[in-house]
Amino acid sequence: MPLIKRRELPLRVSDIMVKNVVTAKENDKVRDIAIKMYENKIGSVVIVDDEGKPIGIITERDIVYVLARALSPDTPAWMIMTENPIVIREDALVVEAMEKMRELNIRHLPVIDHSGKLVGMVSFRDIVDFTTTLLSVLK
Repeated sequence: MPLIKRRELPLRVSDIMVKNVVTAKENDKVRDIAIKMYENKIGSVVIVDDEGKPIGIITERDIVYVLARALSPDTPAWMIMTENPIVIREDALVVEAMEKMRELNIRHLPVIDHSGKLVGMVSFRDIVDFTTTLLSVLK
C-alpha cells in the first residue's frame, strides 16, 4: 500500500513550480545563456518562441557539450538545444511530475498552461525540497 494515496494529496505542479523562469530565444548566443545560468544559479534555460511557448531547453549538460566539442561561445542556441522539450501541465499532479522525471531521466520540466505557454519550471531540486517538507510534516 502506498504511503500517500493520490486522491488524498492532490498537490498540483502549480503549487511547487518556480514561476520566474529564465528564458532565451533560439538565436541567442550560448555564451549569453551560460551567463544567465551562472548569474541566476540555475541549471537550465528554456528557449521560447515569440508566443512564449517552449521550443527547446538548454541545460548544464549542453554547456559541457559546447566546451567538450570546442564550439564557439557565439554558437546560437538552436544548434545545441534539445528541441521539443518534455513539458508538464500546471494542473498535473506533483506525483506525475516525479514519475515523468524518473522515467525519462530528466532534471528539469518546463510547465505550461492549457494553451502551451510557459508558466513555470519544476526541477529535481524542487521535487526534493517538496518531498523533504512533506516527510517532515508526516513525522
